[in-house]
Amino acid sequence: MSEFGSLIARDTVRIERTLPGPIERVWEDLTKSDKRATWLAAGEMEPRLGGKAEHIFRNNSHTAKDDPPPAKYASTEDYYRMEGRITVFEPPHRLGYTWGEERGDDSEVLFELAPSGGNVRLVVTHSRLATRDDMVSVGAGWHAHLDILAARLAGREPEGFWRSHTRLEAEYETRIPTEEN
Repeated sequence: MSEFGSLIARDTVRIERTLPGPIERVWEDLTKSDKRATWLAAGEMEPRLGGKAEHIFRNNSHTAKDDPPPAKYASTEDYYRMEGRITVFEPPHRLGYTWGEERGDDSEVLFELAPSGGNVRLVVTHSRLATRDDMVSVGAGWHAHLDILAARLAGREPEGFWRSHTRLEAEYETRIPTEEN
């Protein structure tokens, strides 16, 4: 399994991870605000189809000894809020929600969890991404955030979020084809 996400459709990025279990622990890291805040974003989720899925990003707080964000992310480094609604809710195996619905973004994230021995296989599929730039940013973002989650679940200190994201964004820039490719 590659650490890197892959383009599985013209508008869809998918990334997989094997995480320390049990599955219920990983489910809580996806759905509980205080746990999700340590690797992705805080925010309440209404645990039902059609419920609200709020994300309050504070990417500067995920890791210590980090680099500053690139200029294009400077306006969102300390605080960025986003809302969506839950489209799939099947505890503890599948969770889906719209991403950035309040700003007119039509994309959707789906998390799929399956036991794998004492571990959990997590598949994140982010679909309906509007542009190649969105796919590059989302691929690098999920990769960096999931690396933080994996490190935290394993009891390790993760690499700095912005340092990792900047390096990964450059890599995804080469991995996601342009229209000419």
